[in-house]
Amino acid sequence: MRCDVCGNDYDKSFQITQGGRTMTFDSVECAIHAMAPVCAHCQCRIVGHGVEADGRIFCCAHCASHAGVTGLRDRVHA
Repeated sequence: MRCDVCGNDYDKSFQITQGGRTMTFDSVECAIHAMAPVCAHCQCRIVGHGVEADGRIFCCAHCASHAGVTGLRDRVHA
């Protein structure tokens, strides 16, 4: 199958379905590029849990605080 991102026709391609949309990829890198959410502050792709507030998602509490969101903490275990 052909990758929807880079166009590579690869015998080990895979598909991911998210929210009713199915796409084909030849690598996890292409899947992240196409499907991972983007931080509302720094615009990086979020490849983990992230944090959410007011309908926005951020890669970390630090970015959320820069966007004016208070009271969020990264998911760390003490």
